[in-house]
Amino acid sequence: MRLASLLLLFYHAIGLGQFVNLKESDFSKADSIAFSYKGHSLKNLPVLTYELTKDLPTDIEKFRAIFTWVCTNIENDYQSYLKTRKKRKKIQKDRAGFLEWNQSFTPKVFEKLVSEKRTACTGYAYLIKEMANLAGFESEIVNGYGRTPTLLLSENNPPNHSWNTVQLDGQWYLCDATWAAGRIMLDAEGPHFEPDYDDVYFLPNPELFAKNHYPLEPEFSLLEEPPTLSDFMEAPVIYKASFRFCIAPNLPKKMHLEVLRDVNTSFELKIPEGLDVKKFRLALNNGGKDVEVQPKITLLEPGKIHMNYTFNRTGLYDTHIVFEGDKIATYVVKVRRN
Repeated sequence: MRLASLLLLFYHAIGLGQFVNLKESDFSKADSIAFSYKGHSLKNLPVLTYELTKDLPTDIEKFRAIFTWVCTNIENDYQSYLKTRKKRKKIQKDRAGFLEWNQSFTPKVFEKLVSEKRTACTGYAYLIKEMANLAGFESEIVNGYGRTPTLLLSENNPPNHSWNTVQLDGQWYLCDATWAAGRIMLDAEGPHFEPDYDDVYFLPNPELFAKNHYPLEPEFSLLEEPPTLSDFMEAPVIYKASFRFCIAPNLPKKMHLEVLRDVNTSFELKIPEGLDVKKFRLALNNGGKDVEVQPKITLLEPGKIHMNYTFNRTGLYDTHIVFEGDKIATYVVKVRRN
């Protein structure tokens, strides 16, 4: 059964997509089991899945072991990504054709994955789905757009990313094993994978996830009112720390802003209750180094703040919202004379 149909059944019964608060969860046992099977072969996937999950009591812990194992044992293959991107570009205007091609393509990706333990995002998503299914969980591959601070996208670009939904204990969640596994480094030695497992993309907040993931099929957002593609492309970029601290830029909606010199500019954020707002800063860069400034913080209501700052010089500023030294989101602000 397709996820679209499943969601219609569950929306009224259990609400929209859920997320796990990592700071309040203990996944030490699940992670320990996953690490103990490091390097295990993929040639008998049912046995591997069973060994990862058999001693864990809850659905979320079982899936956590699967997710951690995939992220710490599979390399992101840049060459596979380039080949996939080339094919996606050829058929990007045929949405139905793209989805059909992608569905037929993923098993071929899996053949290479089994033998080499390397793949692009499609392979990560396929492996997560297969192992989740073997563990008894509904899971779907989601195709769409992924935005990063270093990747400029427009509506003319072909879809460039794949991730997953999974149903655990009757609730739908999102996850992205590709981005959780590490990063592709492009340097003088050529592209290579740098492993750096980060669990911020394990069952994250759907509203926050939608800031840098746009599914071709809107129901996969797990949101009642998903953003449009145009809204998604024009929004500020966010960083991993946004997920780590569960901080989401809310206003302005567009990354590129034009403001007046000596007039207050306001940035609205959604934050967890109890967060120390004194740790927020703005880092401004108009062509040199980042310069941190202290904005005026206004608490609008529990879970929502305004960061207020007045630019006193004209120019173009990369304006980073920073918390505890980590970048949360970036706007590009053009300051002009009154």
